[in-house]
Amino acid sequence: MSEVIPSGGFHTANPHALATILEASETRSIIASSDIFDISGMKLWARNQPVSQDLQRKLMDRALSKPLETCLMAEDGVSSETLRQAVKELIDTEGPLTPLLRAHAAALQRGAAAVRLHSVVQLLLSVVQTARPSSFAHAVQAMAVAGALVHARGADERLVALAMTAGLVHDVGGIYIAPEYGEADVEETLSVESYRQLVVHPHIGQLLLSQLTDYPKDIARAVAEHHEHLDGSGYPHRLTAERISPLGRVLAATEEALAALRAPGSTLHHASVALRVVPGEFDDHLAGPLSAAARSLPPMTAHGSLPELLGQLTRLDMTLQATMNRVETLVPAESGEGLQRAAELTLYMLHKLRQGWNESGLWSPGAIGEEQVAEAEAVQDALRARLAGIERAARLTAGSQLTAEDEDRLDLMCACLTDDMAS
Repeated sequence: MSEVIPSGGFHTANPHALATILEASETRSIIASSDIFDISGMKLWARNQPVSQDLQRKLMDRALSKPLETCLMAEDGVSSETLRQAVKELIDTEGPLTPLLRAHAAALQRGAAAVRLHSVVQLLLSVVQTARPSSFAHAVQAMAVAGALVHARGADERLVALAMTAGLVHDVGGIYIAPEYGEADVEETLSVESYRQLVVHPHIGQLLLSQLTDYPKDIARAVAEHHEHLDGSGYPHRLTAERISPLGRVLAATEEALAALRAPGSTLHHASVALRVVPGEFDDHLAGPLSAAARSLPPMTAHGSLPELLGQLTRLDMTLQATMNRVETLVPAESGEGLQRAAELTLYMLHKLRQGWNESGLWSPGAIGEEQVAEAEAVQDALRARLAGIERAARLTAGSQLTAEDEDRLDLMCACLTDDMAS
């Protein structure tokens, strides 16, 4: 954490955020909105002076009198009209989200117009739009989906705008980590080291919104919770239902739904399955609007044959059982605390997957006919994605202070999971 946010907080420029700002400044007008001073009172940059590479040299290892983000502005940056047009395009253009968003089009258009852009958020969104366009597109999608989910539950316009603001800024902390550790790829492809870096971004986003903006506390809290799951299987703090705010639950469901839609050819059917596949992982009321919208779509198309699917399901069943057995036999009572924590988490998450497996009916191949192949494929894909998450979460939980013996045990414990993903 300290490598991302120094002990001086935002009074020292984050190198990754600064590099992204400089990259954006090559094609977008970003200027100093006020004079920039270090803590000794030395003037480093003048008001109205355009940002350039020279700013990076002057800021190197300097503590500032005010956070850099509060001293810059994007003159031609993201505006309320930008957001309104982006949401309108999502609604009007045929895509995976269209059936969900069109059902709430009027409310989403009003909500987008009501989103208030704090100057710091406006700067960072403008920078991301230029330097990381896929991240900006994700932010707009999250804004629209979060608004649709709460509107579907009868929320008034104020709550719709609140949810849309939270969706828009949920990944604002991502600019403060190295871009190679970002979320542009499908999450199950992230390496353990990428995951280790990635898990700090909800906390950074909360700090930024709490310290540098005047947004409601509900938004900052929800941003911190947007990767938490009701059953305690999320990150960074493994919060459970009673500790996750209503708005945090909305963002978590939004994030999971959008992750499910990243795969080529995916539809709202897949997003609906992702929210329901593990019982108790997400709020059932939030899965409802996705399921309802998916019912307006043609049935899913199978990618393989029934015999191929049955073979894959058999391997998945063996993986779940073998890994549970391996964890229980590989971690003796005298092993270190880190490995014990990793084993406890792994068993808990595997039991949740087994529960999802049992409730799905996949354990009974005879019940799957040709017409159920596509849906069964979606369920098993969602379960396999969770397996990759378990492996990363176990290694992260174990930490880096393991003995050589415990490292070997951890590798063996995770081998079943990674072997299955490669099969």
